[in-house]
Amino acid sequence: MNRDYLKQVIIDQKEVYLENSIVRRDLVLEENINYCFVGIRRTGKSYMMYQQVKNLLEAGTSIEEILYVNFEDERLLEVMADDLNTILEIGLEMAGEGKKPYVFLDEIQNVDGWEKFVRRLADMKYRVNITGSNSKMLSHEIASTLGGRFMIVYVMPYSFGEYLHAHGKNKDYLNVLSTSERAGVNKMYEQYVTYGAFPELVNVNNKRQYLSSIYQTIYIGDILTRNNITNDFAVRLILKKIAESVMKPISFSRLTNILKSAGTGIGKQTVINYVGYMLDAYLLFSIQNYAAKLVDKETSPKYYFMDTGLLGLLVMNSETAQLENLVAIELVRRYGIENVYYFERNVEIDFYIPEEELAIQVSYSILSDVSTKERELGAFDKLRNHMPDTKCLLITNSEETEIEYNGINVTVMPVWKWLLQR
Repeated sequence: MNRDYLKQVIIDQKEVYLENSIVRRDLVLEENINYCFVGIRRTGKSYMMYQQVKNLLEAGTSIEEILYVNFEDERLLEVMADDLNTILEIGLEMAGEGKKPYVFLDEIQNVDGWEKFVRRLADMKYRVNITGSNSKMLSHEIASTLGGRFMIVYVMPYSFGEYLHAHGKNKDYLNVLSTSERAGVNKMYEQYVTYGAFPELVNVNNKRQYLSSIYQTIYIGDILTRNNITNDFAVRLILKKIAESVMKPISFSRLTNILKSAGTGIGKQTVINYVGYMLDAYLLFSIQNYAAKLVDKETSPKYYFMDTGLLGLLVMNSETAQLENLVAIELVRRYGIENVYYFERNVEIDFYIPEEELAIQVSYSILSDVSTKERELGAFDKLRNHMPDTKCLLITNSEETEIEYNGINVTVMPVWKWLLQR
């Protein structure tokens, strides 16, 4: 591709990251580390790079030392691997003699052979940030290709704090005493849990239609098309059953039997593959039973959606399911997917965090229903037989109190307040 043409495109693209306003995310990024941002579509991976660029500019780095290229630009559709070195040469020229540019490559997977180029940049001690869409650039592929030279960062939809900030709500709402302000926070939370937290959703009026378009893009592009799946009905049915079972473990065997009863006779291994594609696309994530044997950990997890708005598209009357799903998302955000479990051994505990010795139950309401209150508190009591020193937290939609139950102290907290406690 013509060098002057490439240079002009790079100059034009500077306006994108200079003019875009950003909501700074709560992700801590270190200096002198190469990052690869991955996550569900439309979750703000590019904006993480814009944030990095603005941090550099605020620290005194000149704009000439920033080499940002978005390969989704239609003018770059014909870029080949050989052109990547030309792009680097342009960056060196613009940075000035003796300076290495900071390199930001957005949707780099669109260029065949990008892997060797990016790895070479890292070996040459360039500071590099890259993103890639889920349909072509999945986390396990990145890890094997880049050989530990990049830190992989999973970019999730907004936390509740980020969501409030994006709407211009910047107060310390944990200490709000005003009735009207607390009502405002509750209203924001209802929107947050109902429609989810994709960053662009903040400025969209028809949120459900927008969510539907994201879902279809992931479903068709990242699951069906990428994996050459023709059995659309089977995939839709699996997703529907997972959505309906989001608060309970569900096994591959059960999913296989459900499909057979619906007249879709696909094998268990195919079901395993289909669910794997959903996980690879970051549409779903799973947590395992802390108390189970290894085989059961792998075959009977609990599945959650990466965004509560997407779950709401698939199930009716989803308030309780969305509440638990939201807690799951926040726990993964805080502790990492590898540190979040559920606990099931003669007692069912919604979430268990070993490193915190923390057990969490989620219930929409407990104070208005004696049987629900007894069930949730009784689970903590039974857990004491296995783990006597565990801290107990019960997250509700709006209720708040402290309860002593058979010598166990249980904190009952409304979800909006828990979400803001970091």
